Amino acid sequence: MSSFDLNLARVFVLLYETGSVTATAETLHVTQPTVSYSLGKLRRHFDDELFRRTGRGLTPTAGAQRLYEPLQRALADIDAATRQGDLFDPERMSGRFTVALSDLGEATLLPRLVAAARERAPRVSFTVRPLDVDAAESQLRRGELDAFIATPVLTSHRTVRIPLFHERYVGMVAADHPRIGGASVALPELAAEHHVTVYGPSGHVVPRSLLATYGLLDRVAVEATRFSMLPYVLERTDLIAIVPEYVGEVFTASHRLRLVQLPFETEPIEVALYARHESSRSPSQRWLVHFMAEVLGELVSPAQLPPSSGT
Repeated sequence: MSSFDLNLARVFVLLYETGSVTATAETLHVTQPTVSYSLGKLRRHFDDELFRRTGRGLTPTAGAQRLYEPLQRALADIDAATRQGDLFDPERMSGRFTVALSDLGEATLLPRLVAAARERAPRVSFTVRPLDVDAAESQLRRGELDAFIATPVLTSHRTVRIPLFHERYVGMVAADHPRIGGASVALPELAAEHHVTVYGPSGHVVPRSLLATYGLLDRVAVEATRFSMLPYVLERTDLIAIVPEYVGEVFTASHRLRLVQLPFETEPIEVALYARHESSRSPSQRWLVHFMAEVLGELVSPAQLPPSSGT
């Protein structure tokens, strides 16, 4: 494959993954007309339209779908062989990264990331945007985000999903709750209490779904848009909330709160990192994804621990 052909292959892969001439041009540091000219050469070479313009950007044809995997794999192999001299050194280089997190992520995961970055990459800085699960993949594709963390499973050929850790759900109440005093709560007790829940664009829907399953939505006394308000409401009231366990542990460490086991089993949720495909990332973005996966992959929720053998 000549260097010219390699450049065309890279344009094709980026167009496929981003669905955008603009994002492809920005990633390759060329002009949009240059990308459009390359796309024309690709269409003539393969005698296929390759991409059709739709409301969601460029949509690949069946021919493009057949070409993507072998071309992407070839580029990944070439990049792996030549990347040694094209690395991002966070101790010498500066970089600003834009990541999207839910308010839960800002309260519980961001402190870990920032603390690790101050130690390992003092020249790196972050811009944090609120997570909107419906828009995040498009923002990633357009280059508005470098990465985002979410619990919903989002499937797209334009992004990579990197699992980080699992969480299970628990109840959280005030430390001096007048009725719930033990380490667990029975279903009749849960049904008798009033609840506080969260809804919004972060995609964290399991607590409300659990309440709906057991017919308890009419027991919801407060609905709000941000999880970060929970500890302040709970420690001053007799309400109860269903939260991910690691999140609860973070909140109970700094507020007068307790965690209680729920009266039903809940499917553990998987928290994942989303980014562009590796071949579409800049050297600094490759470092960021590895860094975030390493730092947050170290986080062990109780749902990951082996069952107690008892003593």
